Amino acid sequence: MQIINNILSYLSTTFATTVTSDQFIQASYETLIMVVFSLILGSLIGIPLGICLVTTRPSGLLENKRIYRIINPIINLVRSLPFIILLVAILPLTKFIVGSSIGTTAAIVPLTFYVAPYIARLVENSLLDVKSGIIEAAEAMGATPIQIIWHFMLPEAFSSLLLTLTTATIGLIGATAMAGAIGAGGIGDLAVSYGYQRFDTTVTYICVFILVIVIQFVQSMGNYLARKARHE
Repeated sequence: MQIINNILSYLSTTFATTVTSDQFIQASYETLIMVVFSLILGSLIGIPLGICLVTTRPSGLLENKRIYRIINPIINLVRSLPFIILLVAILPLTKFIVGSSIGTTAAIVPLTFYVAPYIARLVENSLLDVKSGIIEAAEAMGATPIQIIWHFMLPEAFSSLLLTLTTATIGLIGATAMAGAIGAGGIGDLAVSYGYQRFDTTVTYICVFILVIVIQFVQSMGNYLARKARHE
């Protein structure tokens, strides 16, 4: 944290911006809070939905066309909405849940709605890539559908699921920047409030620099963990 603080202090001093290093640190912290909590909540919803999509689809382990035909279009509907529209559309729900429609905490609600179906689709794709021979072997050993999912499908797709969460995290970082446009705080809010509205392009460039560094770090960590999971 001290290294980051020194870098931001240097940038804000060298380029004589209207924003202090403390404001950059605070904005980065708000972005981190939004991403972490939204990712956790979105994963708790999206991963089970992804598993449900795979198992209830035609020829799935727990084939149930009725459930599949309900979940699949709902996920498609939510995913089809651009985040900025979703953000505005569920403002009443956001206010009902957290008591406010603006701020960092309020942004977690639409961010969760945004990332959950996204994770569900990515999880679905990862699990569908599991070789059918593995599932057939598990069934031949007498494993139940729950055992097949927990002991065979998820471990086999684990490295792919790590990359799935990496992709979701990067998508969330971009979404938090858009959420800043309506006062959600974070790096996006700083870029809009100071970089755009006050015509301080240096602030915008520094915000872009921060986001690029964070995304590169997240992607590198995701790739590393996925390689370790594959025992490469």
